[in-house]
Amino acid sequence: MKENYDFMMPSVNFFGPGVVKKIGERANMLGMKKVLIVTDRFLRNLEGGPVKLTEASLKAANVSYVIFDEVEPNPKIRNAEAGRNLYLEANCDSIITVGGGSSHDCGKGIGILLSNGDDITKLAGIETLTQPLPPLMAVNTTAGTASEITRHAVLTNEETHLKFVVVSWRNVPLVSFNDPLLMLDVPTKLTAATGMDALCHCVEAYVSENRNPITDAQAIQGMTLIGKYLRRAVANGHDVEARTNMAYASLLAGMAFNNADLGYVHAMAHQLGGQYDAPHGVCCAVLMPTVERWNMIANPERFADIAELLGENITGLSKMDAAERGIAALDRISQDVGIPTNIKAIGADPKDFSLMAKNALKDGNAFSNPRKGTEEDIISLFQQAYEA
Repeated sequence: MKENYDFMMPSVNFFGPGVVKKIGERANMLGMKKVLIVTDRFLRNLEGGPVKLTEASLKAANVSYVIFDEVEPNPKIRNAEAGRNLYLEANCDSIITVGGGSSHDCGKGIGILLSNGDDITKLAGIETLTQPLPPLMAVNTTAGTASEITRHAVLTNEETHLKFVVVSWRNVPLVSFNDPLLMLDVPTKLTAATGMDALCHCVEAYVSENRNPITDAQAIQGMTLIGKYLRRAVANGHDVEARTNMAYASLLAGMAFNNADLGYVHAMAHQLGGQYDAPHGVCCAVLMPTVERWNMIANPERFADIAELLGENITGLSKMDAAERGIAALDRISQDVGIPTNIKAIGADPKDFSLMAKNALKDGNAFSNPRKGTEEDIISLFQQAYEA
């Protein structure tokens, strides 16, 4: 745990049912005159959905806009470049992202290209941005990535099939909106995947070398809520209490890892997602039990805590046995919400493991992992997750 640390928080986050009505008001406060709305085609065409509600709020505030709806899952550099081109053609002056992590990451990528240069791959890393992005707001529709409040912009290089991350305080949206009513119709599989991503954020932040007392508090509350409400949200998407508490948990998880950083689960998941275009939350969920069991000896006390936070009874158990219960709890919740049991199910091929391991150790998330591994260790973890 760090003795001296800084703590980054979102500038403004509106939380709760109906907060999307405030979008236009905040756009005016930020001086937005011509907004580029960044989203995907499904959300754009959804009647009564988040894009329509965003449009209505902007119209009521007399803010003009154009819509870029070419965001793909695991957004590619070409998506950000196409959005940048529309922004310039339409003489926009600001960006509002509407969706989950893909929309938010793409919108950040557009902003980075507009302000920091044409080759975004050269900006991969931590605090590489020298210029501020255009004014950016984020309207969130999933309880998972927390990209609406974080400094991370994750994009995929379609030529190399590699995901890369641009980490900078300049990426944090000026205003974000978490309205759980926008999440009621999120499909079951997406609810499960994004919820497990949020859980992974909490777990990795809680055991990270860069954790601090504030991130611990956030991760603890996040895990408690996810353990109680994720299964309910997957079972019944219109359970408003479950959706609200999962949105709250995701927000806490985002603030925790935005400051404590992550670990090998995310470093390896980025390789899976980039190589096979697989859903990020699923990649994290499948890898998490394997990687965290390997991490366990670095801090068994923390994994024993995780067991309790996820509802396990560890009374009378040794620290190592209690820690094992923590790993079992991660595996159980993943299976309960329908996540595949191994990475073979998402298309992983052992011939790629060596390159993926090499790149995972270069990923910005790898450096705060509590246990330090070699390329051979990471290959072995991929292989174990393949055979699970």
